[in-house]
Amino acid sequence: MRIGLDLGGTKIEAVALDGSGSCRFQKRVASPRHDYRATVEALAGLVEEAEASLGVSARVGVGIPGAISPASGLIKNANSTWLIGQALDRDLSARLNRPVRLENDANCFAVSEASDGAAAGFGLVFGVILGTGVGGGLAIDGKAWRGRHAIAGEWGHNPLPWPRPEELPGPACYCGKQGCIETWLSGPGFAADHARQGGDPALTGPDIVAAAMSGEPSAQASLDRYIDRLARALASVINILDPDAIVLGGGLSGIAQIYERLPEQLQAWVFSDRCDTPVLPAKHGDASGVRGAAWLWPPD
Repeated sequence: MRIGLDLGGTKIEAVALDGSGSCRFQKRVASPRHDYRATVEALAGLVEEAEASLGVSARVGVGIPGAISPASGLIKNANSTWLIGQALDRDLSARLNRPVRLENDANCFAVSEASDGAAAGFGLVFGVILGTGVGGGLAIDGKAWRGRHAIAGEWGHNPLPWPRPEELPGPACYCGKQGCIETWLSGPGFAADHARQGGDPALTGPDIVAAAMSGEPSAQASLDRYIDRLARALASVINILDPDAIVLGGGLSGIAQIYERLPEQLQAWVFSDRCDTPVLPAKHGDASGVRGAAWLWPPD
């Protein structure tokens, strides 16, 4: 039995998977925001509740919105800022009195979809999160690939490739730079672009998609720009990694036109005489991250 924990800014989710990948336990609780010690206790409490419910002792994996710094061994790059500078893996391991595996949540997403999801059986899988932010993770033969600095797959903080004159210098990003892919392809970035082009500033990403599907011209133009930018951004990943499959997750991954139009648009930017990289919607939806955390431990 393997327990996965997905630690987010607003909620913590736990699942227990048996050897076949079937879910035997699932629960969500609110994240104790800005309270590190309470966060450790909440994670441990979910593990103990799952084990008591199933009558087993399990291995534990945790997905977090950040990474362990190879330099310090402490959490870095976490938008749940109360985790930054903490030794979460060691603290939770001590609290549970067993080894704990900890990984970036986008890497967990990639591992989940490569293990028993949309990209099962593919060797190199690039997992994409299109949500409040834009993240990415890599799985090779079902295992997370962190990279030398634990930032592998962080395509959201590269600049938008092949920018058009009207896209320069690009929106300001919280990372301190301008024109990052995240500022264009995240949900808030999509909505902000729509508003800058004269659209209703009250509309969210899903609202814009719904309006586009109903034939509203400004919303359709915004969706066209979004898919064009997504094609350019993913083409740059294909040119570098040439993955066997790309899997999309997050709130904007449900846009049907992405899967209908992206294959043709990728061809214009990929450095090859053809591009047939599968771009797939996540099989497990918003459960992929927590399932991937459990999959950090291989089955017996």
